[in-house]
Amino acid sequence: MKRKLVIIGAGMASGRVLDHLLAADPDGWDITVFNAEPRGNYNRILLSPVLSGEKTYADIVTHDDGFYARHNITCRFGEAVVKIDRARKIVYSNAGGAPYDRLLIATGSAPFILPVAGKDLAGVVTYRDIDDTNAMMAAADKAGGRAVVIGGGLLGLEAAAGLKARGMEVTVIHLMGHLMERQLDPAAGYLLQKDLEARGIAVHCKGATKAILGKDHVEAVLLEDGTVYPADMVCMAVGIRPETRLATDAALDVARGITVTDQMVTSDPDILAVGECVEHDGQLFGLVAPLYDQARVVAATLLGQDAAFAPVQTATKLKVTGVDLFSAGDFADGAGREDVVYRDPARGVYKRLVIEDDCLMGAVMYGDTADGSWFFGLIKDGTDISDMRDTLIFGPAYQGGTGADPLAAVAALPPEAEICGCNGICKGTIVSAIEGGATTLADIKAHTKASASCGTCSGLVEQVLASTLGDAFQMPAAQPICGCTDLTHEDVRRLIKARALKSMPAVMQELGWKTSCGCHVCRPALNFYLLADWPEDYTDDAQSRFVNERNHANIQKDGTYSVVPRMWGGMTNPRELRAIADAADKYAIPAVKVTGGQRIDLLGVRKEDLPHIWADLNEAGLVSGHAYSKGLRTVKTCVGTDFCRFGTQDSTGLGIKLEQRLWGSWTPHKVKLAVSGCPRNCAEATCKDVGIISVESGYEIGVGGAAGMDLKEVERLAKVTSEQEAIDLTVAFIQLYREHAKYLDRPYKWLAKVGLEWVQAQVVEDTANRAALIARFDLSQSIYQRDPWADRATPQAQADFAPLADLTQEAAQ
Repeated sequence: MKRKLVIIGAGMASGRVLDHLLAADPDGWDITVFNAEPRGNYNRILLSPVLSGEKTYADIVTHDDGFYARHNITCRFGEAVVKIDRARKIVYSNAGGAPYDRLLIATGSAPFILPVAGKDLAGVVTYRDIDDTNAMMAAADKAGGRAVVIGGGLLGLEAAAGLKARGMEVTVIHLMGHLMERQLDPAAGYLLQKDLEARGIAVHCKGATKAILGKDHVEAVLLEDGTVYPADMVCMAVGIRPETRLATDAALDVARGITVTDQMVTSDPDILAVGECVEHDGQLFGLVAPLYDQARVVAATLLGQDAAFAPVQTATKLKVTGVDLFSAGDFADGAGREDVVYRDPARGVYKRLVIEDDCLMGAVMYGDTADGSWFFGLIKDGTDISDMRDTLIFGPAYQGGTGADPLAAVAALPPEAEICGCNGICKGTIVSAIEGGATTLADIKAHTKASASCGTCSGLVEQVLASTLGDAFQMPAAQPICGCTDLTHEDVRRLIKARALKSMPAVMQELGWKTSCGCHVCRPALNFYLLADWPEDYTDDAQSRFVNERNHANIQKDGTYSVVPRMWGGMTNPRELRAIADAADKYAIPAVKVTGGQRIDLLGVRKEDLPHIWADLNEAGLVSGHAYSKGLRTVKTCVGTDFCRFGTQDSTGLGIKLEQRLWGSWTPHKVKLAVSGCPRNCAEATCKDVGIISVESGYEIGVGGAAGMDLKEVERLAKVTSEQEAIDLTVAFIQLYREHAKYLDRPYKWLAKVGLEWVQAQVVEDTANRAALIARFDLSQSIYQRDPWADRATPQAQADFAPLADLTQEAAQ
């Protein structure tokens, strides 16, 4: 007598179970298959080619009507199971029951729906089955349609590519910092985004969906940052959850998924489970390879054979035509691990291998994935790669090779790329001069004026010489930023502007970084260069800052922090002083000190108290003094004409105006100002980065002073008659410093490199350029002049700063 097998779900896993089972025992089972969809098994992996128009539904059917008929399978398609009666061993749908001897649950997964306003509007779809695909194709048939895909994982990107192929205007919104963050590192994520944008797909990373807008039908998507994207359709592809409701109602053991043994048996010995609905040893499964392994074990278990499911490594490839992407294994950073990185910026190729204990642990490849299977085999087999360590990155066919060309980034620049910004000299002009006989940097200066002004492009000009002349040019030794690159700070600054590189992965890929994600030396520098050059396009990366800038307070030797409120121009009032005193008492602060910069320093603050003390000081109108930052620290003043009988100008008022204009700006290094009310110089303005001395006829402005490890008097920038001129020249000087200085160079070191005369030409003599510098500074301030204390004096920050803070970041996908 045939045994009765009931299967709930007609997905890819249950279809593979049928194949194995019927191949081994075609007449041993009386099989009934329930499926909530009105159809049988089909290949859901190929929904993306259906959406893009490369395939039809008929092309992806795996088990047609003839299959079910040949094997006498009872098909109850379009019937959702509503109950499992374990005691009577009957499965029920609304149309009736079906008895079983063995039951297989293959309910798959359900799409996660963001709990935001508007999620139930017409036009909001998920992407899990052919009905979803048909709905998206119908929406795409309308001319001029706009689609927003929420989620930049595998499914979301495949949906975006398919919709774009059907003529829709597509925007992808992704919560994390780069696409497919579970499968790709930031470098590969950057290349993927670049490829998609080249196809006309807009990508918005770090975008949190706040609401879906519309009355009866979706009209737009609103993000938490206020951005609005118009939409005729929204595809929500933010993740999946195991579909466990039937199992839970039947009192089976369920954790995140239906708990199964190595034999795929649930807590009921007569019930098995397979596919995305199961949990095995605490692990969930969403890729087809492990699901097919599970199906093989299920069939063996049903046949009474010995078999056990053991998860293996899986590899990822994106099903978007023309996108070559491969990811396998574990490529997270860790102690004892090393990276081997290969980049070919011109071809858009990136390869990264992660090695630990002479074994390949993970691989990420973009642009050239031909060797992916070979690397995958090394990962799965745990092969000892010590003998091929030096050539591993080049793949199995490697027969020798040469080092990467450090001049590749410069060689890839087009002729019209600007090399010397001061004189507007492009690469083509320099190459023409070289072809005309110029062989040295001095020749180039004489013939083209390139690098003849500020000199910051000298290294880049030398690289143009080297890439053009080859071995005939002897490159002077230059110190690179760090071991991740052969480029200097000046080279990188120039290339960021010349090639419009607006993200850290973009810089690292296009300029051929030797590591996957940079290091503690280059990341802070790149972070500053990007935010200084592209304030509207680049988002400050807190993780690329030093600990003081991340925590917005100076860490002390005992692990506590100091808190310094800003006091405009060194002025305060009784209310602020009471708030400071109250905070010192409330948080048992052991030391309160008046600083040399006319501020009050609260020393010994515990980290967990930081958000609370910030909130208390904010209530009194106090903001961060940025005493920890590479930015404006203080503007020191004397009392000037307000009280001093020798004062010639309102030095206090000017100092307050300058500080209120400049605070919150990020600079290559810390910046300190002072304004003295008369030549007696009580504010010590002659040793500051910018020092202003008031005289009867106006203001004398000096720049480039120092009073730390180096002692240096300011150099006279200009003398002006009005307060506004003094402010304008100061702002323009600071912006020029922001745009041209090497990261961690104080103004006096930068000034020694470029020369005072060049600075005067840019800031004092060229009034149009001065105005442009001021405008660019004000644009940056409109974005970055925010009080970090106010931004972080929140319940979330209080939790993050707690001693046992939960630092996990949960995402739906």
